[in-house]
Amino acid sequence: MAAPNQDTRNDSNGRSVQDRLIEAAEDLFCRRGFNETSVRDIAAAADCNIASVNYYFGGKDSLYMEIWRRRLAQMRESRLASIERVMSVGGQPRLEDLLRSHAISFFEPLIEGDRQCRFISLMAREMIDPHLPREMFVSEMVSPVLSAMTKALMEICPWLSETTSGVVILLIVGQLVHAVCARELFEQSGHAEQFKLKVEEMVEHIVKFSAAGIRAYATEGTV
Repeated sequence: MAAPNQDTRNDSNGRSVQDRLIEAAEDLFCRRGFNETSVRDIAAAADCNIASVNYYFGGKDSLYMEIWRRRLAQMRESRLASIERVMSVGGQPRLEDLLRSHAISFFEPLIEGDRQCRFISLMAREMIDPHLPREMFVSEMVSPVLSAMTKALMEICPWLSETTSGVVILLIVGQLVHAVCARELFEQSGHAEQFKLKVEEMVEHIVKFSAAGIRAYATEGTV
């Protein structure tokens, strides 16, 4: 039974109070940032009682963490699936195919519509002004994806050691993160025309650059 004054109504689209709060909060956090978004703002945008945030999530901090927990789970499964698609095809998987599939899964929020694209803003904000425990990223996304990607890369490139594979993958991720943040920086500052590369072009540049670097290790022997 709901506590007094708690909103339990589904809206006309059948969305629960929890889902409405999460969607409204994510949109506000993306556009305004964590500190500039109040519980009152979230409740108003979700058309809910202001007490609903505390009732369902225990406060703004916990609501923010729940948004990220859901998003990290989506990103983790997307990236693991991108690796599995390449490694499950018949024959010897190609290095470029693995790198391309991984990069595309990383850039998906940029090409999947407004709500996904807005989440890029939240990612950039969190990098600059963090509010999440660092171990949350590592345990819920980085570790499982790094493990799967390392295994796949070593299968395709047997001259790489596990340590070198891990370093290579982190450097590739660094390129992807920088590309996302650079695009966001130019767009937020009103200079989007100076960042003219499309997502597909960014992917191909990163794939070509990374594949050449990985193959360079083969000329040095096993590392």
